[in-house]
Amino acid sequence: MDNPPRNLRIVALISGLFVALLISWSSITFTIPSGYAGLVFRTFSGGINADEEPMGQGFHFKAPWDRVVTYEVRQKDVQQKLDVLSSNLLKIQLEMTVFHQPVYEALGALEIERGRGYEEAVIIPAMRSVSREVFAKYLPEEINTSKREEIQIGIQERLREKLASNFIQLNDVLIRNIRLPQTLEEAIERKLQQEQESLEYEFRLEKETKEAERKRIEAKGIRDFQEIVSEGISEELLRWKGIEATQILAESPNSKVVVVGSGKDGLPIILGNN
Repeated sequence: MDNPPRNLRIVALISGLFVALLISWSSITFTIPSGYAGLVFRTFSGGINADEEPMGQGFHFKAPWDRVVTYEVRQKDVQQKLDVLSSNLLKIQLEMTVFHQPVYEALGALEIERGRGYEEAVIIPAMRSVSREVFAKYLPEEINTSKREEIQIGIQERLREKLASNFIQLNDVLIRNIRLPQTLEEAIERKLQQEQESLEYEFRLEKETKEAERKRIEAKGIRDFQEIVSEGISEELLRWKGIEATQILAESPNSKVVVVGSGKDGLPIILGNN
């Protein structure tokens, strides 16, 4: 007789536990999306443990009284317009983009010491201080020359050091749209134009020099040829060539009058139709 009430109590208990589980389900489970990592803040165990490995994407359980802090661990970028001074204290404007992401293994330390606002607290101030420090070593006219790559490498190295000490990984730095004072840009433009004109003049001068050398060599070749030819021509050769030409003309079908022995050196004179 006692079994039905006992069974009902068991069913009621199980139902109550199931309802309680449903109600508390959201407080004991959490899901970390792709590209993120999670840190568990243990309310009764000292908060976040800096040495504890972050939890990756997917489904996880936790105590209902604990909470989860999520961090995006994919690469992100920060863009800033900056004003810096050159070594001669002229103002230079530029745009800088920093590609970064948190150091995954140090996510706990980053949350404890810097927090999720680390871009505003760490990266942007570091961009400003490092860019001013590096640009202050150069003159404005050096910035848009071969020194530009050197400047970017210097900024990247200094920025990597600063971010690494704050548990942030630097992936790349881009510097673009460098704008010098207008008067300086005009002066640099004039200087470049003058250098271009000087190079053009040197090119023309070199071209004319080479052309003069070519003509000199050509003239020497002609003179040498004439000397060689004149040395090989004698009166006997000319007389023999005249006889050959007379024979060829005499054998041609065209009408002509040949006066034998009346030419210079005894060669015949040939009178044609014309």
